[in-house]
Amino acid sequence: MSIITFFSGSFCNDTAVIEKCRRWAGYRFIDDRMIVAEASRASGLSEKKIEGAFTTKTSLFNQFTHEKERSIAYLRLALAGMIDADNLIISGASGLLIPKDISHVLRVCLIADLKSRITNAQTQEKISEKEAVILIRRQDENMAAWVNATLGIKDPWATASFDIMIPTDKMNVENSIKLISQHSESDVVQATDGSRQAISDFQLAAKAGEALANAGHNVTTDARNGIVRITINKHVLMLARLEEELKQIVEKIPGIKVVETGVGENFYQTDIYRKYDFQMPSKILLVDDEREFVQTLSERLIMRDMGSVVAYDGESALSMVDDEEPEVMILDLKMPGIDGIEVLRKVKASRPDIEVIILTGHGSEADRKVCMELGAFAYLHKPVDIDLLSRTLKQANEKVQAEKTKKASSTV
Repeated sequence: MSIITFFSGSFCNDTAVIEKCRRWAGYRFIDDRMIVAEASRASGLSEKKIEGAFTTKTSLFNQFTHEKERSIAYLRLALAGMIDADNLIISGASGLLIPKDISHVLRVCLIADLKSRITNAQTQEKISEKEAVILIRRQDENMAAWVNATLGIKDPWATASFDIMIPTDKMNVENSIKLISQHSESDVVQATDGSRQAISDFQLAAKAGEALANAGHNVTTDARNGIVRITINKHVLMLARLEEELKQIVEKIPGIKVVETGVGENFYQTDIYRKYDFQMPSKILLVDDEREFVQTLSERLIMRDMGSVVAYDGESALSMVDDEEPEVMILDLKMPGIDGIEVLRKVKASRPDIEVIILTGHGSEADRKVCMELGAFAYLHKPVDIDLLSRTLKQANEKVQAEKTKKASSTV
């Protein structure tokens, strides 16, 4: 028997087809929600962060943390651990992570024309036609980004990516199931020794990817007959040293026979390979209206392997707290609009896990007392010694990571 994957456009009446297929086949069912939950549990990243891998949006901190790439690595690992049996239905974007070498997979795409999708969106969401068009376009852009990231194809609905394309606006549910049934019983999609070996290889590649992501590396992995190949896609000056480090990490994984390394097509571009150091602060939000000062400070922190992004006012900072999920803030007090004390109060009310370091040139003893009572981690004055600030940032980051570890252990 085979594995059936469903990849669908939004508002394509896909739920009816998938539910009918589940009842007809009686297969075990897995969807993106279940895979994301397992990836989050294994990685320690939030489910919201993992789900971000399916969207066009990339965090401003991603150049330092590789969270999007790490999310994909953990999605692969979660999926690989779930497909070691036949008689399985996988619904959602995650199914595209299954390599083509696993041939006993029937890949189904459910899609409809734009007009019918717009009508469905208006009815289901109770929105105008214009709003429906905007919503569908945004969701299609997310799917296009995901398909490009996983398959290297820009068109999310390209027929070459699937075994069956079902136009749900033209084919009813019964005929759709009949078509799926016919194809799933074909000899072409039955499990073979070769396709089962491909699953084992997928699992090995996923484990290798997880081990490397845990060590802070941003590379791709694949496997064939127990031989794992690691591809380095960004330029690095000391290539031989990096290759040796990668091999030493992966060679420890049981079942891997040989580890090979190589460079990808993007290796010779201007991007520089950057390993993520989990011990260093890499999600620092700098908030200060003195543009030249804060930009220079950001550059100095990056030179010390501390990742930072900048906001120039309180309103922008609060928006970035919601969107970017920083772990440490360096916050000025005197700013136009919402001042630093009000930003601190709002941040600690909504995200108490963020450690806030006050860095001001105008604060008083009364301000210091208020800030510390509100939960500030430290209160520093400008001009600040960069070594003192670096030590304070590391201490704040250590507290953040310790709290994360404590929270993760309490949920096990």
